[in-house]
Amino acid sequence: MAASASGTAKKAAKGSSRTPVNRTIVEFDKDQELHAYREMLLIRRFEEKAGQLYGMGMIGGFCHLYIGQEAVVVGMQMAAKEGDQVVTSYRDHGHMLACDMDPKGVMAELTGRKDGYSKGKGGSMHMFSREKNFFGGHGIVGAQVSIGTGLAFANKYRGNDNVSFIYMGDGASNQGQVYESFNMAKLWNLPAIYVIENNKYGMGTSIERSSSNTDLSQRGISFGIPGEQVDGMDVRAVMAAAERAIEWAREGKGPYILEMITYRYRGHSMSDPAKYRSKEEVQKMRNEHDPIEQVRQRLIDGGLASEDELKAIDKDIRAIVSDSADFAQTNPEPDESELWTDIYMPL
Repeated sequence: MAASASGTAKKAAKGSSRTPVNRTIVEFDKDQELHAYREMLLIRRFEEKAGQLYGMGMIGGFCHLYIGQEAVVVGMQMAAKEGDQVVTSYRDHGHMLACDMDPKGVMAELTGRKDGYSKGKGGSMHMFSREKNFFGGHGIVGAQVSIGTGLAFANKYRGNDNVSFIYMGDGASNQGQVYESFNMAKLWNLPAIYVIENNKYGMGTSIERSSSNTDLSQRGISFGIPGEQVDGMDVRAVMAAAERAIEWAREGKGPYILEMITYRYRGHSMSDPAKYRSKEEVQKMRNEHDPIEQVRQRLIDGGLASEDELKAIDKDIRAIVSDSADFAQTNPEPDESELWTDIYMPL
């Protein structure tokens, strides 16, 4: 896990967003730019391969890709420390990789193999790693918010210095258990950071059609929880916001809400043709706001890396992803005896 950024924070130029988005950034040095580039590229290439394997029938069930949103989890993890916990929804592969989970184990779980992170029994939406403090992807919309709040309660009860990062989508922000969690988190001033990944669409419904107030950062205002909207396509802005929220939580001031304004390029899941938005809308986001291309351009323009060096990184990432896919397709399926493990059986 990368250390917190050094250097001064500055105010980036404001865009013409309909709602006030905090674009304060942390200036990255060369190592931080390269780290962010590599981590986001790993997620992008991994998800592209997962989509390919799904199309080949190697991955069954649901599969929700994180392509386009990479800056959110990478920026958050760059501000985290060892011991901080992560819990998220079903769009979870990127979070696993950002938590340093082995791509082979993640891909093996996607294909239902015995060396997957849930022994091949969880699939895309239900992976877990206690070693990496990743407390799962969760298929029930908003269910992870209560779990993450419980993690924050445990941290406060134990008197440690850890913070719980609780990710959810814009659609989940309308769920009742989210507000119950907000209330308890503020009532007990728990070290919980609620990260709302607002990619503009809850399944196929735009946020304007599903939420009466689209400024999701203010959803905790009635509980006394501060929040802010952040440019979730700029990894530097994400890290700057993460540092503010983490400092707030570690100082014992309670929970904090970060609404990351981001965008997914693919459909809600692999079965979604995404006909509710135009190709021009998606292409505009790719051309003007792609999180990986922003870092790549800064590396080139700043003379921090050459085209050949970046191509070498991409080649290395592709090899890692290819190895994970090969492993996932050749690793044995779980033995039938696994049907009776990791379940509750009353006496």
